[in-house]
Amino acid sequence: MRYRILGQTGLRVSVIGAGTWQFGGEWGRDFSQAEVDAILDAAADRGMNLVDTAECYGPDHLSEKLVGDYLSRHDRSRWIVATKFGHHFKSFLNRDDDFSVDGVRAQLEASLRALRVETIDLYQFHSGSDELFRNEKLWTMLTGQKRAGKIRHLGVSIMQKGSELQAREAVKVGAEALQVYYNRLDQRPERLFFPHARKDNLGIIGRVPLASGLLTGKYKPGATFPANDVRSASDAGKMKHDLAEIERLQNEEVPAGVPMAKWAMAWCLRDPLVSSVICGCKNPEQMRANASAAELMPE
Repeated sequence: MRYRILGQTGLRVSVIGAGTWQFGGEWGRDFSQAEVDAILDAAADRGMNLVDTAECYGPDHLSEKLVGDYLSRHDRSRWIVATKFGHHFKSFLNRDDDFSVDGVRAQLEASLRALRVETIDLYQFHSGSDELFRNEKLWTMLTGQKRAGKIRHLGVSIMQKGSELQAREAVKVGAEALQVYYNRLDQRPERLFFPHARKDNLGIIGRVPLASGLLTGKYKPGATFPANDVRSASDAGKMKHDLAEIERLQNEEVPAGVPMAKWAMAWCLRDPLVSSVICGCKNPEQMRANASAAELMPE
C-alpha cells in the first residue's frame, strides 16, 4: 500500500480506501456482519486505513452499524473513519434531505452511536445543493462539534453533477477535504474542483473510480442489471455510450496483461493532488484486487 497526506487535514490515508455503500443493500444484495468483517479484514491486511460510509447507506444507519460493529472488535486507532450527513434513507435510491442544524446534530449523534466511536475523523457535507451548503449556522454548529471532540475534520462530498461553488468556498466554511465523483469516464473534476483544491490545499478523495463497476471490463454493450441494483436506474443511452467507450479503452489504453479495474483505479491517482480513491466491493477478493492498484503508481 502507498499513502498520501489528505490536504491540510494532515491525515495519512491509504491511496486506496474502502467504500461501504454496498453494505446498505443497494448493490443487488444484502451483507451479513461476517461478510463485512471478511471484507474489512482484507482491506486491513492490504494496508488500507481509510473507510468511508454515510448516514443514508441503508435503513437506520445500516452501513455505519456494520462498520461500527467491526471497529468495536478491532484496533480503532489504525482506521481513519469518514462518514457523511444530510439525508435520511427512505427506500431504494430514495432519500429525504435534512441539512437543518438540529437535524444534522441528531445525525451526528446517531452516526457516532452506529460507528461506536467517540470521534469521526472526517465528517462530510453529503451531496447537497449550494443553497443548503451556504447555511452559516450549520457550519458554526459543526465547528462547535469539532471543539467538543466529536469531529476531527470537515469535508464536502460534492454531488455527481458537481458544484464549483462548493469547491471554491469549502475553505471558508472550515472544510479541509473534497470528495468528488471521478474516473476515466468523468474527468470534469480536473476542471471544476482540482484548481480550488490545489489553491487551498484541500485533500481530494475520488469516489466511484470504477464507474460503478463498469470500468472492471466485465460488462459488455447490452448488459442489464437487476431492479435492486443501483445501476438499473442509469440512463439507457448513457449506459450504452459508456459501455462502448469502455471497450475502446480496453483496446487502446489499458496495457496488455493489466486488469482493467487495477488500471482504472491507478489512473485516478496519477495526480498527487488525489490523496485516495474509495471503491466498494462485494467480497474480500475484490477488496484485495482494489488494493493492488497501488502497485501501478509511479515511485
